[in-house]
Amino acid sequence: MRSRIAATVGAVALLAAALTGAGAGTAGAATAPAVASVARLGGFSCPGTPVPTGYVITMFDKGGCNGAGAWLQQPARDGIWTCSGSPVVSGYVITNYDPTGCAGVGGWQHRLVRNGIWTCPYSPIPAGYRSTTYDATGCNHLGAWYTIRA
Repeated sequence: MRSRIAATVGAVALLAAALTGAGAGTAGAATAPAVASVARLGGFSCPGTPVPTGYVITMFDKGGCNGAGAWLQQPARDGIWTCSGSPVVSGYVITNYDPTGCAGVGGWQHRLVRNGIWTCPYSPIPAGYRSTTYDATGCNHLGAWYTIRA
């Protein structure tokens, strides 16, 4: 039951980030101590720091940024695991979920879109593709949709 709740929380966080365009960690920034946010390509950043275009968040360090937590930003690539709330780079879809990934905040696997790929809930479906068949056990029991060229 606890893993289902964690999965739901992770899915909601990903959806909220996708709909608002916010990077991971921004919700906690209001309650975290004031820390300098410096955007560094390919490095750790503090909550509230925008994720550069083409990058995703792949790791969380709970003790970073003076206890506010730090997020590792890396360039997107096929098969990379990202943290819940990470942006999904254009041309990629979400294909798997690990509720314990990313230091417990949940992890999502990103893959380049292609014909016949299974996608998780809240995954963007790029133009020219559509979802068809549903599998309730896919994406670690969150459900998955078979995605094909339209």
